Amino acid sequence: MARDQIDMTPLQSRDELVAWIEAGVKPESEFRIGTEHEKTPFTLEGHQPVPYEGAKGIGALLEGMKLLLGWEPIMERGNIIGLYDVTGGGAISLEPGGQFELSGAPVETVHQTQSELMAHLAQVREVATPLGIGFLGLGMTPSWSRAQIPVMPKGRYKIMRNYMPKVGKYGLDMMFRTCTVQTNLDFSSEADMVKKLRVSLALQPIATALFANSPFTEGKPNGFLSFRSEIWRDTDNARSGMIPFAFEDGMGYERYVDYALDVPMYFVKRGEEYIDVAGSSFRDFFAGKNAAFPGERPTLSDWANHLSTIFPEVRLKRYLEMRGADGVPWGRLPALPAFWVGLLYDNDSLDAAWDIVRHWTAPERQALRDDVPRFGFKSRIKDRYLFEIAKECLVLSHAGLRRRGRIDHLGRDESRFLEPLERIIETGRSPAEEMLEKFNGPWKGSVEPAYQEYAF
Repeated sequence: MARDQIDMTPLQSRDELVAWIEAGVKPESEFRIGTEHEKTPFTLEGHQPVPYEGAKGIGALLEGMKLLLGWEPIMERGNIIGLYDVTGGGAISLEPGGQFELSGAPVETVHQTQSELMAHLAQVREVATPLGIGFLGLGMTPSWSRAQIPVMPKGRYKIMRNYMPKVGKYGLDMMFRTCTVQTNLDFSSEADMVKKLRVSLALQPIATALFANSPFTEGKPNGFLSFRSEIWRDTDNARSGMIPFAFEDGMGYERYVDYALDVPMYFVKRGEEYIDVAGSSFRDFFAGKNAAFPGERPTLSDWANHLSTIFPEVRLKRYLEMRGADGVPWGRLPALPAFWVGLLYDNDSLDAAWDIVRHWTAPERQALRDDVPRFGFKSRIKDRYLFEIAKECLVLSHAGLRRRGRIDHLGRDESRFLEPLERIIETGRSPAEEMLEKFNGPWKGSVEPAYQEYAF
């Protein structure tokens, strides 16, 4: 999550909400790739969660990164909670349980994503290693209970923490125990947005299967390949899921705005203060009927912040966010943007991908989404295994990246970043299945080796 937006102009009409999203439209020549990834900090000694406070805490880690990078600190009530790169546009932020997130700058190629990632890892290691902190690249913490995990000092998380148990079984697990990698991509028009949204929503389960990487809870197999993905099925269904309306006639910015107006809010931010309005709708706020702000209208900042608290499998802001993948070790991170760029930024691949999914019904898409956390590639839709569809999509992505023809200094195009996924398809096993084999074999029933093998 990037930092909360600041624009205090009161809103007058629904058209302004639509215009805010529409302002994201870019010509193809200006399309960019943004990659965000979360990783779990742990103590190198003992593999425990890292608290915020103290000489070897997360706060100290952020202070060290600030000194090293010269980025602007993001402060809340005297605590450093993130960093922002004023020149490049990247940011470092904290998830509720201390998960350390890099929100990458908007870049032109996956090669640049890779360079940004390597630089970030070198910088983080330089600061973290002397503090005795390592980072784990899994979709969920494999050994800790929820109660063990420290809480970061961010006002919005306190509000979410109180509200989550009222609306789903796993909201607190989502907040404190999961990590994701996501990629953010542009659109050139409303029609282009709708097409990319539909294709990426329908195919999000493929990313979930390819990146499935969270088979352990509190030291034992949990029966899933991506328990992180399962968690999202019962976190808060009013703000997550497969948004079936996106496939209906008349889909566009307005339809998404109408959906967002009715998604329950979490908070309104005034200055440094987070005011708890959890459960109330933006629509009522818009009509001047929010109990905390009687007669007051929301601002553009309130709208931007609200859109960042909606969690469907693909989220629309001023770009599209792919949200289906587990966090993975660093060598596999660039594969996610590469996969989606090859499918969505090449028109031939996008058309071919649409041909694959266009005849799927909403119940079929939902059933696939429901099955994939447990069954991965063995999930089915109509009469096909997800594995076959994943294989087909990888071929399309590969072709799309080759046609894009963005070459690095060694003459290689971006398709090379798909290699980890091609290996997964060759073996027919998701990362989680590979990890379960290790657990039952060389790891001798312990998840502790993950802290070496899956560390950054």
